[in-house]
Amino acid sequence: MTRNRRKLALGALKAGAVALILLWSLAPILLIVSASLKPERDIFAFPPRLGFTPTLSHYAALWDRWPAFFTGLLNSLVITALATVLAVGASLLSGYAYARFRGRWLGASAFLLIVVRLVPPIVVTLPLFPVANALGLQDTHVLMAGLYATFFVSLGTFVMRAFIAQIPPELDEAAAVDGASRLVTLVRIIAPLAAQGMLAVAVFVIVYAWNEFLFAFIFTSTAARTAPLVLAEIVGNFDGVEWGVLFAAATVQLLPVLAFVWLAQKHLVAGLTAGATKG
Repeated sequence: MTRNRRKLALGALKAGAVALILLWSLAPILLIVSASLKPERDIFAFPPRLGFTPTLSHYAALWDRWPAFFTGLLNSLVITALATVLAVGASLLSGYAYARFRGRWLGASAFLLIVVRLVPPIVVTLPLFPVANALGLQDTHVLMAGLYATFFVSLGTFVMRAFIAQIPPELDEAAAVDGASRLVTLVRIIAPLAAQGMLAVAVFVIVYAWNEFLFAFIFTSTAARTAPLVLAEIVGNFDGVEWGVLFAAATVQLLPVLAFVWLAQKHLVAGLTAGATKG
């Protein structure tokens, strides 16, 4: 009987911990979404009003008065897609090299990757600014995608190495016997087997690139300006902050990446677990 009580108490404790984590994670999102649907007078009402008549007027105002926000969303989509392709591709190649080859210089480069990952992004912005201007890349989608991809290649490399190390090298040898080059082996055999690791890297890059502000603030002005910059403009509007419009914009900017992570969570969790427990 005592053992059953302990099990029940432990189960209740775990359930309470999960509930607290969910509350901590979901409460801000629910607050933003609900505020975007409330009339302006009810957004900061105290005590908060749980019962209200939803309105889409803030979304209509966002569409009418802030068309630049939707242009910024399109820029964010293009940059995020490019950064994801670059980061996943580079991580796959480098992860394969670290998983299949050994050497002193290769080990030193792995240490260098860790060092680069630890460098704060603000440190590299000032040296990169004149370089970007000299190359004519300032305020371009290519520059932003390259910056975001570079920032995550180091992490992606070690994630992909963990996955590729699980794949038997005998598959490479069998492909070589059949006349396949290393590139063909990587694309047709290794990549499909390491797809969950590639998805894990893609999620990291997408979440970061979609919400990043610092690089976008420094290296873009008009052509490649992303949605987070327009959100900052809405906050700093000279006519005062339109809180309903701001929450509507935040909801529109949040939902796509939230939906992607939700849809990918099954493969992401399975992939990260496999990469963490084998190697």
